[in-house]
Amino acid sequence: MAAQVQKKLFTVEEYYKMAEVGIIPPDARVELINGEIIEMSPIKSNHAGHVRRINAFLNRVLAERAIIDIQNPIYISPNIEPQPDIMILKLSPDFYTARHPKPEDVYLLIEVADSSVRYDQETKLPLYAHAGIAEVWILNLKKRCIQLYRHPQNGVYTVQEMAQDDDMLHLPFFNVAIEASDLLG
Repeated sequence: MAAQVQKKLFTVEEYYKMAEVGIIPPDARVELINGEIIEMSPIKSNHAGHVRRINAFLNRVLAERAIIDIQNPIYISPNIEPQPDIMILKLSPDFYTARHPKPEDVYLLIEVADSSVRYDQETKLPLYAHAGIAEVWILNLKKRCIQLYRHPQNGVYTVQEMAQDDDMLHLPFFNVAIEASDLLG
């Protein structure tokens, strides 16, 4: 008779406790997805450069109208706390020092994907849709395009579009249009 193997799934609280006591090293690149601690891909220079460029650009365009958050956690549920590349967040007087942002705090979430396109599309995107995050963009570095996902319903985005260099993008909740090339570099 074969023994049934069970995974031990963790809560956000347990995840932070493991970091506190040193089980998870301070420099570990991990995120909590469905109770599992997932090791994230190393950040290559192309990926890092795009995140920096987008950060600088969005801070110029949205100065004092939103918080641009880079590679920090978003609390989705007691066992889901991913670390997206970029989030445009609602203003908060304490800059979210008392708690991590939640889905209702997010105007737009952006994942920059080089080697992680499939993971972002198949694992993270459904989590964001289930959480009700209104709009997610995946900057696909290999195909040099931006995949736009809007209007989540029942765990899927009902509107999916693709933008390339000369296409205009509209930032949600702001009366701002930008060219895709501003993000693609």
